[in-house]
Amino acid sequence: MNGEFDHDLTADQWEVLKALRLPVGGRRNLARFVLDRLVVLQLAAWVDDHAVLTEKGRKALVRGSVRLWDVAA
Repeated sequence: MNGEFDHDLTADQWEVLKALRLPVGGRRNLARFVLDRLVVLQLAAWVDDHAVLTEKGRKALVRGSVRLWDVAA
């Protein structure tokens, strides 16, 4: 596995990361502390007071969580 994209995110972090795919107007209120943690991990960024996915965040979503793979198996 490539360690660059292995993230042990909480369920809340995964939900917020997935929600960032939606247009800004279509998002429900997202937990600021969760967003801030995703920014620290470089999975999200703040642009004009709105959180957006970074390239690294998109790749993490496509790859998914190792823990989620175990549930699907």
